[in-house]
Amino acid sequence: MTRWTHQRVLDAAPDAASVSSARALARPGPWSDTGATEHLLWGRCQGSGRTPYQVSIDLDGPAYRCSCPSRKFPCKHALALLLLWSGGGDVAAVSEPSDFAGEWAAARAGRVAAAAAAPAKAAPDPEARARRVEERVATMTAGLEEFGLWLADLVRGGTAAARSRDASYWDGAAARLVDGQCPALAADVRDAGSAAHRREDWNEHLLRRAGRWWTIVGAWGRREDLSADHRADLRTALGWAYATEEVRGADEVTDRWLVLGSHRSDDGRLQEQRTWFRGLDTGETLVVLDFAGGGQPLPVAQLTGAVVEATLARYPGSAPRRALLVDDPVPLPDADLPAPAGVGLVDGLDAAARLRAGAPLVRRVPLLLDDVRVGVDDVVDADGRALRLVAGRDPWPVLAATGGRPTRCFGEWEDDAFRPLAVHLEDRWAACE
Repeated sequence: MTRWTHQRVLDAAPDAASVSSARALARPGPWSDTGATEHLLWGRCQGSGRTPYQVSIDLDGPAYRCSCPSRKFPCKHALALLLLWSGGGDVAAVSEPSDFAGEWAAARAGRVAAAAAAPAKAAPDPEARARRVEERVATMTAGLEEFGLWLADLVRGGTAAARSRDASYWDGAAARLVDGQCPALAADVRDAGSAAHRREDWNEHLLRRAGRWWTIVGAWGRREDLSADHRADLRTALGWAYATEEVRGADEVTDRWLVLGSHRSDDGRLQEQRTWFRGLDTGETLVVLDFAGGGQPLPVAQLTGAVVEATLARYPGSAPRRALLVDDPVPLPDADLPAPAGVGLVDGLDAAARLRAGAPLVRRVPLLLDDVRVGVDDVVDADGRALRLVAGRDPWPVLAATGGRPTRCFGEWEDDAFRPLAVHLEDRWAACE
């Protein structure tokens, strides 16, 4: 296995704090029983306790395992071991892994094999399924009718009055939507209540949210008149999830995919990871969503700028479509391909506006922008036209990567603001988060 580059290790990190902590450990002192085979890397790292942490890394996945209590994947110990190994540190190449690394790798391979060999589930009873759908539709209809009345009262009272409400006002409406089996809309309402008190542009934000909610309520009432894509968008906006079995095998596409960038968020209840893939042959951009709750870890993020061969199954809905990975992506480490061309800031916003006009419930639009400078508060083109950046992001990773120079930047357009996820520097992509 070719040693990873320093940049590839940094791109695997979940955040800048993990990198900083890992660098302090990326020296021989804390480490013992280190080694590497063609596919595995392992070692023991002495922490503050008596027993060293056991770190195992599957270099093919990549996949990580550490006995420390951290919820981050990879944790600082795994990153430190990768930094030590990639820098040519004292990590011996051996033919057989240590006991703990070998056991973990064998168990992981066993789980994959068991999942592949598991018998297919029996087909559900179509009549029972139809009854469940009918019951859910009735529950959602009642919940959205009640929400429509609440929303009319909010607009009638004005956004200033709504802003003065305490958390129970928003949480109560969200709870009733959860009872009405509209969890995504409930989360949006709860988030809007929080945003109304912390955002400087609270009025604009709340009006935008109210308009979206009213569109959802109205669209549900005439859902039978909508196109198949718009019905799927509405279902997603409400939180009526598709079963994986419905998606897998229904609309698949195999391609060489460039990992354009990813973003992680955590609202205290649920962690979400979005990963954007660009098909190098099809030219299609798809997003893969992963979720984790209850203290469970998210899957390891794909490396920004990596090229993989994979089959993705597309969910119903308007572009940009959500997809799921049908199988594990196969890295193409020798792929020497030019970065896909972007567009100017104005053309990008025009394209995003046209997409939003045709699919008003789509929340995020991917933008690949050429010749822009990413600053602290906005992204600016050569003519000085600017697009504000999303609030609350850390501006320093992208500023450190670009030095304020014009670059090609990939990100998400959301709520009329831009979230940079990756920039292209000479011959490589660098993550912005």
